[in-house]
Amino acid sequence: MSSAKIAINGTSATNGTNGTAKEMNGADLKKLKNANPPKVYIGSPQKEFNPSSNDSLDGNQSPTESGPPCCVEAYSPYNSCTYELIESVAQFLLDRVSIRPKIGIICGSGMGCLADALTDSTSFPYETIPYFPTPTVPGHMGRLVFGYLGDVPVMCMQGRFHYYEGYPLWKCAMPVRVMKLVGVTHLLASNAAGGLNDKYRVGDIMIIKDHINLLGFAGNNPLMGPNDERFGPRFPAINRAYDVNVRRMAKQVATEMDINNITHEGVYSVVGGPSFETIAEIRMLGALGVDAVGMSTVHEVITARHCGMTSFAFSLITNKSVTDYESYEEPNHEEVIDMGKQREPVLKEFITRLVKKIEDDRDE
Repeated sequence: MSSAKIAINGTSATNGTNGTAKEMNGADLKKLKNANPPKVYIGSPQKEFNPSSNDSLDGNQSPTESGPPCCVEAYSPYNSCTYELIESVAQFLLDRVSIRPKIGIICGSGMGCLADALTDSTSFPYETIPYFPTPTVPGHMGRLVFGYLGDVPVMCMQGRFHYYEGYPLWKCAMPVRVMKLVGVTHLLASNAAGGLNDKYRVGDIMIIKDHINLLGFAGNNPLMGPNDERFGPRFPAINRAYDVNVRRMAKQVATEMDINNITHEGVYSVVGGPSFETIAEIRMLGALGVDAVGMSTVHEVITARHCGMTSFAFSLITNKSVTDYESYEEPNHEEVIDMGKQREPVLKEFITRLVKKIEDDRDE
């Protein structure tokens, strides 16, 4: 495989005041795009791509029009992304890449390095993708990357969206449905988490076997609102959310890499953030059987399972949760980023090997 990379730089159309929705029709959106078109650079020397032309990114596909009318909506906890809208976003991507991945990866805080390891990659900054939100958190670059991890085609989110950024949960998880309509069958999600289990150390890996959805207990779920049966059933079962077969493969990878001493299997809990947990909250979570806590992943996995995708997730333990009132330690985001960078080589190899096993299993 060659290692040519494509970077897309463009503008997004946003408008609206006082929380009201303002629609921009197709003609206006086209004028905006043509007035300041995204630039695409392919390999070296650089080639500029203008989306209003008939140029092709890879010699096979020609880009289509910019898509359906752009609508900037007020915040709503209820999913307003229709099947047709998600389908249009997926088609926007498929028209611009030749790769057809079956595995989608979501990179957690400080772990976006994995996307940089892809070969023959095509990169879409989120602001150039219709209807996509953009991340605001350090350590989340904000790119959707298609490419090869080893010799396996994948699509990778280099940065995710969080509830505490002001996005409703359905919006945070929307890219998972895009993955589904692109053709992805397996979701691999990673996150940075605080360790509650006394046996865990900073830098350890926890394979998630189950979760406690505290946001769901509070009545907040990415599936709230009208249900479209084309995605999945009204009441999906989540008791087997984290695929046992893929978890078995991950344990095999840990054995092959000789990292069993830093690899565990446990229960993850999601909280809203952005403030870290109090000591009383951490003690409560520990009493409930939680091994690690974070601010993501659960709503993505729920959405993936709802639409029939096979799901796997793991946590990188980036800090130990404080449980002692006499302690002067305070968790911070910088240590999260730093630990992600320290574990880059291990995580790259871990995911690369796991992706290969999943692909081989799919081919059998």
